[in-house]
Amino acid sequence: MEGLFRSEILPAGRTNGRPAGYKGTFGLFNDLFMTRTPPDGATITIHQMENFTLYTPTLYEFGRGAEEKTGMLTFLTGASKVMIVYGKKYVKNNGLLGRITNSLDTLGIEYVEFGGIDPNPTDDRVYEGIKLARSKAVDGLLAVGGGSVIDTAKAIAAGVPYQGDFWDFFSGKATVKEALPVGVVLTIPGSGSEMSGNAVITKLDGGIKLSLRTDSILRPRFAVVNPEMTFTLTAYQTAVGVVDMMAHVMERYFSTTSRVEVTDRLAEGILLALITEAPKAMADPTDYQARANIEFAGTLAHNGLVGCGRREDWVSHFMEHEISAMYPKVAHGAGLAVVIPAWMAFMAHHKPSKVAQLGRRVFGVEAKDDRTAAIEAVASIRAFFGAVLRLPLTFKGLGIEEPDIDGMVERLHRNKGENIGGYYKLNSADTHQIYELMLDKPVETVG
Repeated sequence: MEGLFRSEILPAGRTNGRPAGYKGTFGLFNDLFMTRTPPDGATITIHQMENFTLYTPTLYEFGRGAEEKTGMLTFLTGASKVMIVYGKKYVKNNGLLGRITNSLDTLGIEYVEFGGIDPNPTDDRVYEGIKLARSKAVDGLLAVGGGSVIDTAKAIAAGVPYQGDFWDFFSGKATVKEALPVGVVLTIPGSGSEMSGNAVITKLDGGIKLSLRTDSILRPRFAVVNPEMTFTLTAYQTAVGVVDMMAHVMERYFSTTSRVEVTDRLAEGILLALITEAPKAMADPTDYQARANIEFAGTLAHNGLVGCGRREDWVSHFMEHEISAMYPKVAHGAGLAVVIPAWMAFMAHHKPSKVAQLGRRVFGVEAKDDRTAAIEAVASIRAFFGAVLRLPLTFKGLGIEEPDIDGMVERLHRNKGENIGGYYKLNSADTHQIYELMLDKPVETVG
């Protein structure tokens, strides 16, 4: 029922339990609105937020020393032998992996290690992990790292009990029915994967980057979050993580669902917090309060709360996935810093209302005309990404001199459909134009 919301006729009285003027089946409809004409001839349309189910079963352990509880939290999942999935040497060199294994040893939990996961994780490592997990008879996954590590662990967790190819879940050929439990020790915030049921993996054959979304089965059983573990992140790593968090909020914020003031304000509050705290963390990497606020914001941005009762968009993510699938050295957050202003610039000229609201409520734009306010919002977010976070805003800035826009558009719509987007439906000509806005020229040229 995604994309639909309940609309009722304003009752002037009821007949057989139904409102007067009722037409059709009462409930959820393909039509966005259902109206009646009151006696004075005016048309009144009543909007209601969509039905939703919010289920966030992840136990969230936050604060200094939280990693010391990893063994107990793993024990509570029922796992007796886990695969520890991690990236490069960082978690070993800083002693984190040792603290975690000591915590597991204390509870008598066995473990095998599976390291070397790269950013923009690929299917070959998932296949390798599934094979290792089966051969070692592990009954749980423990991801120690950021989004790439967590997503790899989730894909392995789904693939181990499945008799077919795990990629079936990402291509839509199969639904995840069972999975090994996953726990997380977060070291790089941004993806929000520590409390979401989602994962993103790239298939090397064809460079296809797709996301898997589940309501609950792949949500981690627990997430350990100690802001001190992010003190060693570089300014660049901090910046790209913040952009990813902001993108997760905005993909939900740009919605056609009306009168969702609670989640609008939640979204705006998270964005304002990130805009305030990111420069502090970049200036002083050991600012605990800044790191703590950023890390918690990253979780709230993608645990489903902000999207409750509203239609979501996700085109910016889809478009970025094609960039980093074709050019794997591009960090996801860096790609989003290029995509989001271009997408917003297009919307400023085609559907400016929500972009204008973002500008007024988050960036202090005062223009009363929506189109003008939206254009100023685009300038504001470009200034934040470029001048404050010091991230590139064009393909060239990402190191892509001659982007294959035709190829990205073709793969985008092959993977996601002819018309995409929840806020404004985009065809291939539209997405081609948005990609063109990422070239080394002003975005204000949109017509």
